[in-house]
Amino acid sequence: MKLIGMLDSPYVRRVAISARLMGVPLEHESVSVFRHMDRFAAINPLIKAPTLVCDDGGILMDSTLILDHIEAQASAERRLMPADNPARQRALYRVGVALVAMEKAVQWYYEIALRPEDKRWDDWIARISGQLQRAFGLLETELPAEGWFGGSTPDAADVACAVAWRFVQFVLPGQLSGAALPKLAAHAARAETLPEFVAYPIE
Repeated sequence: MKLIGMLDSPYVRRVAISARLMGVPLEHESVSVFRHMDRFAAINPLIKAPTLVCDDGGILMDSTLILDHIEAQASAERRLMPADNPARQRALYRVGVALVAMEKAVQWYYEIALRPEDKRWDDWIARISGQLQRAFGLLETELPAEGWFGGSTPDAADVACAVAWRFVQFVLPGQLSGAALPKLAAHAARAETLPEFVAYPIE
């Protein structure tokens, strides 16, 4: 299988790290949806990152759907999503919150970094920045005092949470303080030392 997309996308990075944690081999090809549009369109005409090219040549898109496919190929003991409730429901909630953080970070970045200042809508920026801060605040309250969401090893929520935090620090430096969210900052810092994270750096 081949993962298409740049690692500065939190969604692409989420898939790459998760697959490695689950022991499912992926080839990663860095193709930009902006700089390499024609090349990306030849792979997926919807130009959607991440795109997964499956072994049979079929394509999948959307990080959650891709990871559902990858989970089905991983051994039971290495899957990142708990199999049974209530642990599964709790993990899905945490992943959902982290995905909101990713989405709002992308929107905020587009607004304040890419849109011309005279075209910005301050009320919209205030709304998405508030949603971003609330999402990370919820994750801060969910994090255990030590260890991972998944216990002794990271689970799907740990990956999504850490990837989301690192993305914000990369594209919106200084916008969210680790001092205000100390458990989240420490959790992400610990995750970034894992070989699976090191293998797929955002830079």
